[in-house]
Amino acid sequence: MRIDLNSDMGESYGRYTLGEDAEVMRYVTSINVACGWHAGDPAVMRQTVAAAKAAGVRVGAHPSYPDHLGFGRREMALTRQEARDYTLYQIGALHAFVTAQGIRLQHVKAHGAFYNVAVRDREIALGIAEAMAEFDPRLIMVGLPDSELLRAAREVGLRRAREGFADRAYNENGTLVSRSLPGAVIHDAEVVVARVLAMVQGKVTAVTGKVIPITVETVCLHGDTPGVAALARKVREALEAAAVQVVHLESLVG
Repeated sequence: MRIDLNSDMGESYGRYTLGEDAEVMRYVTSINVACGWHAGDPAVMRQTVAAAKAAGVRVGAHPSYPDHLGFGRREMALTRQEARDYTLYQIGALHAFVTAQGIRLQHVKAHGAFYNVAVRDREIALGIAEAMAEFDPRLIMVGLPDSELLRAAREVGLRRAREGFADRAYNENGTLVSRSLPGAVIHDAEVVVARVLAMVQGKVTAVTGKVIPITVETVCLHGDTPGVAALARKVREALEAAAVQVVHLESLVG
């Protein structure tokens, strides 16, 4: 069995530091770099991409709604064209730093509310997918299994990667429990590790207690979760102990 581990990074800004990026990068194989709209800034983007190159970790763009105050977790009303333009703008910003390091972007994973809306909204999903295809049709779309995001990616000819969330609760239909509800984020490290091992085997336990099927190529460890570095280490060690290879996303989707 093989799996990619991804984490959201580059979410510091100015004098404010968020996350444990340098440590987490030792255990993951792909990172999603904030493009300045929900978090991040040019200096942080440059530093994060350079660190990823040094660590041999693949880089993806993490575009968001323009929402610094809400950390990109508040929904906004956009047209398909606006979603396309917002995505293309942010991919382009990160691409400048990626090119300066002599590497290339592997994937795009929308952030926060932008991701969650695109999971269910065909027009927003198509806007994101069209921006990716316009920029570089080799990019991989990362999204929830059986989501509009992945359907849109297929429609425009992009490669697709199904994503699981190690520290988030699931509804029975395979969507994520809203962060506004209690229990939406799982903090117990042992529970998180057990969930990742179960996901690799094709199942996850919903918030109701029902075990539901799930197929994923990549699993996310949220970069802003307290203690994420220790959690990432435990997840990586547990996967390796279970003879699961942790590999780059690109090797899993062709």
